[in-house]
Amino acid sequence: MPNLASWIRRSDEKWFARFFRSYPTINVRNAARAPVALAEMDALLLTGGADIAPEFLRQPMPDASILEKPDRPRDEWEFAAVEVALERGVPILAICKGMQLLNVALGGTLHLDIRGHNRPEQKTRDVQPLRHDRIAGLRFENVNSSHHQAVDRLAKGCVVESWCALDDVIEQFRLRDRPFGLAVQYHPERGKIYDAIFAEFFGHVEAMKR
Repeated sequence: MPNLASWIRRSDEKWFARFFRSYPTINVRNAARAPVALAEMDALLLTGGADIAPEFLRQPMPDASILEKPDRPRDEWEFAAVEVALERGVPILAICKGMQLLNVALGGTLHLDIRGHNRPEQKTRDVQPLRHDRIAGLRFENVNSSHHQAVDRLAKGCVVESWCALDDVIEQFRLRDRPFGLAVQYHPERGKIYDAIFAEFFGHVEAMKR
């Protein structure tokens, strides 16, 4: 049984439960609840959460007050998990803060505070329009993207698949030369139109133990 490592806040567990129930052959290890042995990780799921602590960012911090209560222990675990996941070549799915963290871990930078992307209706309703690159395999016309930070300089080894149609904020990228490495700024766990994302990800996770 493959081990899926993640750090999932208690408030977010309900959103992922439906997808985890659909794949009972995958053992989900939540580092927010108990220690997870990264050496036994077969896949990594990076989920939403607080802003990245400033000591992990690869850029100047002009005003630390704009950060939303960073969780340093979580950041330490997730950056270490990304390093191990990349070394071992396991599938990675990064969501919202997870997308930002993955980009930073790979050498990229962030827009530290943007406007127009954190309205209440954007949390669970698919109201933000996207435009797509021709290479994008997963395409959604509108998504439920709610955030105040976003990818600025994209890390090397990544390719953008989708942008916000209103201001070109990056909403989806993939890792090059990897069986599965997808990062999305929106929240597929909170919607009913995103099953294809989890089907593709969990399909690669299950294949790790075949």
